[in-house]
Amino acid sequence: MPATVQRIARVAVPSPLRRIFDYVLPDALLPEPQTNEPVPPTAEQPLPLPGVRVRVPFGNRELTGILLEISLQTDISQQKLRPLSAILDDKPLIPLHLLKLWLWAASYYQHPVGEAMHTLLPAGLRAKETAAVKRRKSDSAIASTVSDKPLQLNAEQQSACDAIRQSRGNFNCFLLDGVTGSGKTEIYLQAIQDTLNQNRQALVLVPEISLTPQTLTRFRSRFDTPIAVMHSGLTPRRRLNAWLEAASGEAGIIIGTRSAIFTPLARPGLIILDEEHDSSFKQQDGFRYSARDLGIMRARSERIPIVLGSATPSLESLHNARSGRYQHLRLTERAGTANMPRYILVDTAQQPLQDGFSRELLDAIQAHVQRGQQALIFINRRGFAPVLQCQDCGWTAECQHCDARMTLHRHPPHLRCHHCDRREPVLRHCPSCQGKSIHAVGTGTERCELALQQRFPDIPVVRVDRDATRRKDELDRLLEQINEGQPCILVGTQMLAKGHHFPAVTLVGVLDADSGLFSADFRGQEFMAQLLIQVAGRAGRAEMPGEVMIQTRHSTHQNLQTLIHEGYHALADQLLAERKLADMPPFSHLAVIRAEAISASAPADFLLLARQTAIQLLTQSGTLNRVTISGPLPAPMEKRANRFRQQLILRSSSRSHLQNLLSALCVELEHSNNQRKVRWSVDVDPQDMI
Repeated sequence: MPATVQRIARVAVPSPLRRIFDYVLPDALLPEPQTNEPVPPTAEQPLPLPGVRVRVPFGNRELTGILLEISLQTDISQQKLRPLSAILDDKPLIPLHLLKLWLWAASYYQHPVGEAMHTLLPAGLRAKETAAVKRRKSDSAIASTVSDKPLQLNAEQQSACDAIRQSRGNFNCFLLDGVTGSGKTEIYLQAIQDTLNQNRQALVLVPEISLTPQTLTRFRSRFDTPIAVMHSGLTPRRRLNAWLEAASGEAGIIIGTRSAIFTPLARPGLIILDEEHDSSFKQQDGFRYSARDLGIMRARSERIPIVLGSATPSLESLHNARSGRYQHLRLTERAGTANMPRYILVDTAQQPLQDGFSRELLDAIQAHVQRGQQALIFINRRGFAPVLQCQDCGWTAECQHCDARMTLHRHPPHLRCHHCDRREPVLRHCPSCQGKSIHAVGTGTERCELALQQRFPDIPVVRVDRDATRRKDELDRLLEQINEGQPCILVGTQMLAKGHHFPAVTLVGVLDADSGLFSADFRGQEFMAQLLIQVAGRAGRAEMPGEVMIQTRHSTHQNLQTLIHEGYHALADQLLAERKLADMPPFSHLAVIRAEAISASAPADFLLLARQTAIQLLTQSGTLNRVTISGPLPAPMEKRANRFRQQLILRSSSRSHLQNLLSALCVELEHSNNQRKVRWSVDVDPQDMI
């Protein structure tokens, strides 16, 4: 029988252990009653509420944890319990309904609850600092400068806006499924204005930091309300200020990336998730949560509508909309006078390329810039060339720590692994045959930029990728230059493909559309289609017609033909039918257990134990035939950052059966001696199988 004791504080402590820790709550830490009346000696003192931060002894350190509840019982011997050191907050920082969501998320994504909560708190609240806004001009909520007025909506836009407005004060999940340039942002803006008119707050999530300044500028010119911005590019103090301004209700609109989904709101009214299909909404390491899915759970608990917007919805969201779980709002035409771009497939299988460019694409660039327009060249590869190769013996520069080739960069000259960031000098002699015939093979953004500068010396070439935008505010400067509308050629990675509005771009050229057609990831073709449609959507967004030229060595590929001639939704229908036959998401549920170690054999040994343990647990529960287990299998990139990687894939048509197995399995693995030899993690609903 558990021992009955006085006031046990149950605390989530930042620890890799999958449990909650019990501490004695000393009377000396209890707050004084907030009253001027005399308090009877027998009266109970007020207890701290769940959601406050506390300081606790943990080993030989003191850590900041989150109080989850006060109990009168514990399974730990009273003599072993240690007292709380301090209570840091007078009032809960996290509302009870949001605290429950945090706990549910930690449980669902099979992550230690203390580590999960530590991750979700702003860095400024992870220690014992006071939770208060410290104002400086650059830190306070950003004031608005209203200049824009609402635009006239077409019939489809108005119908979508009316549906969202009618859900005011009730939970409803809307899939705003509109072609690129169809005016989804204007619907967001008018729905937010309606929310503000009801004295409620709106939370807007975007997939990338690069989209935040653009979104912020648009919102500041429309709304007369403080706007808080939250993303990882901010200083800890600015991020904490934004978090507190949202929690107090001072900020009417909160704009952020995926972690902003956990921000408390004083008066929640609306959640908007733009580009809902984007894999950036799924955290890929540590606490592997999905901001999209948690956004829906949060909207349900707060009884408010949530809008998922995309021109290329994820297959999961499309399936949910078609099955009636979401309300499907379609926008089939571009807003205003803009028309959809014209697609042209350029078969490169039988023609030589000049630095990755076909003759047709170079001629098209020439024609568009001569008319005073802009061209956008998309290649999803940074650097100068992806391969450095000896023409005499075939040697290639490979990373010593990864199963990957080193990428050649020219500014400054060096070889870099894009997986572990290892860097090496550029070799002049082949280390294998000592020959001098070392050549760069393939094309990256730097090589495209150089080739276009040589081909069009009088036209500015603007490169936008992670390397070109490392300096603070450099991306803003480049986007400002592009939006001036002067003739130029843009070269970039998917940073240019996501949601940007470039009115002067009339030509989009895709240098290589083939990588996604033969991906090892079962989502590869879905991702390929989304990326192509998104980057193509940058063309012809204003009055001038747009043109999209896609270079491919497989121009007759059925899925590529379907995408170009029938559109994204026709291809989505085909891919959904294939997924159903293969019993893959969204018709089943996946989890991946990953293990890595310096030793080549340790990950496989650990996952073999995990497989055997899982089979025992399934047998004991009578659900052996409800979960399929594949592996252990080497990861598609088996060696990365000098560590060998293996994975175990679990699949089930029942989410509850999969969750029950994972919960029991994680406890067993945590107590296994083998787990000390490896790093292991669980990824529920994985978006990246690589």
